[in-house]
Amino acid sequence: MAAHGALHGVRILDLTRLLPGGVLTALLGDMGADVIKIEEPTRGDYMRQEDPKLGIESAASWIVGRNKRSLAIDLKDPAGVDVFMRLADQAAVIIESFRPGVADRLGIGFDVVVERNPAIVYASLSGYGSDGSRSQIPGHDINYISMSGVLGMTGTPSGQPCPPGVQVGDLGGATILGMGILAALFRAQISGVGDHVEVAMYDAAMAWTSIHAGELWASGHVPNPGEMLLNGRYPCYNVYECSDERFVAVGAIEEKFWAVFCDVIERPDLVERRMDPEARVDVGETLRLRPRDAWVKLAGESEACLTPVLTLDEALAHPFATERLMVRRETHSELGNALTLGTPVRFQTHPTGIRRPPTHLGADSVAVLAEAGFSPAEIDQLSSDGIVGRR
Repeated sequence: MAAHGALHGVRILDLTRLLPGGVLTALLGDMGADVIKIEEPTRGDYMRQEDPKLGIESAASWIVGRNKRSLAIDLKDPAGVDVFMRLADQAAVIIESFRPGVADRLGIGFDVVVERNPAIVYASLSGYGSDGSRSQIPGHDINYISMSGVLGMTGTPSGQPCPPGVQVGDLGGATILGMGILAALFRAQISGVGDHVEVAMYDAAMAWTSIHAGELWASGHVPNPGEMLLNGRYPCYNVYECSDERFVAVGAIEEKFWAVFCDVIERPDLVERRMDPEARVDVGETLRLRPRDAWVKLAGESEACLTPVLTLDEALAHPFATERLMVRRETHSELGNALTLGTPVRFQTHPTGIRRPPTHLGADSVAVLAEAGFSPAEIDQLSSDGIVGRR
C-alpha cells in the first residue's frame, strides 16, 4: 500500500473563493496534493463568514476547507505579489477564480508566471469565460444554468422552472476543470511545458445538456420540464407520492427492471406500459396506497430500481452513507469529533482522505513561507508591514 495520495508532492496555490473552487481544491487535496489557500489577510475567503457556524467559522468552510493550509497575503501590494511569485516558482499548479483580467491586473496572471516557471499548470474558473460578450458580467449558478437551458428543463410540467438542490454549473465547472488540470499536469510532467486551462461554469452546464441537445436537433422538439425520458415524461423514470406524503423515486428504465418493479407493486397489467405517459397515473394511484418505507421494504434489494426520496438529514444518517465512508467523524482541536463528508475518489494503492482538518485564516503563513525559503526576519517584516497575515 502506497504511503501517500496519488498527488503527493504536487503543490497547488489556491486563489479561489467560495463553493466551486473550494470543492475542487478539497478534492485535489483529498488525492494528496499540498494545497496552499492564498487569502487576503483581513477577511479571507468570504465563505468563512457565512452562517451557520461550526466554532468560529462557517460550516461550509469545515466541509470544503479540509486538506489545505492557509497563507494570508495582500496581493494588492507589490510586496505581496513578490511573495506570491516566489511561491509560484516552486508550485506545480495555480488555480484562480477571479473575474477575467483581474489576475493579470494584479501581476500574477499566466503570462507572468509561465515566464518564471515554464512547467506551471495555471487554471482559471469563471462564470462566462475570459472572452465573449458576457466575460465581465457577474453571475451565480442559477444564472449559468438558466442561460445554458438546464434550468428550463428542470421542474414539473405544470409549474415554473425549479432551481436544483445542488449547484449544477458551479460543481460541474469545478469537476471539469479538475479533469483539465490533471491532464495538463500529466503533460507537463512528460514535456516540462505547462499550460493555461480555462473552464467557464456556463460552458460546463451547457456541455451537460449533451443528450438533450441531440434529441432537440434530431426531433425539433424543445425539451420542456416533464417531457423527456429523464425528467418525468414516463412512468418508468419518475417520482411518486406515497400514503404518508413522502416520496419514492423509480428508475426502472430497462424492460427487465420495469418488470420487477411491476411485480413489486403487484401491477402486472402495467408491464407493457413502461413508455406510456398515461400509466403515470396508474402507478401513482398504486403507490399512494402504502407509506414510503413500506414500498422500500417491499422492493428490498431487488432490481425494481425503487428508492426512497430522502431528506438531507435522512441521507446523512443512512447506514449506507457510513458504509461508503461518505459521512465520517474527524477530530478537530476546537470542535472535538465533528461530522464531515468523505471523498468520492478512491484509489486501490494511493489512499485518499482527510489528512488535515480545516485551518483558520493565516494559520499556516509562517510555516509555508519558511518552507519556501523566507528567513525569520523576512517573515517578521512582512507580518509587521501587513503584507502577510498570520494567526
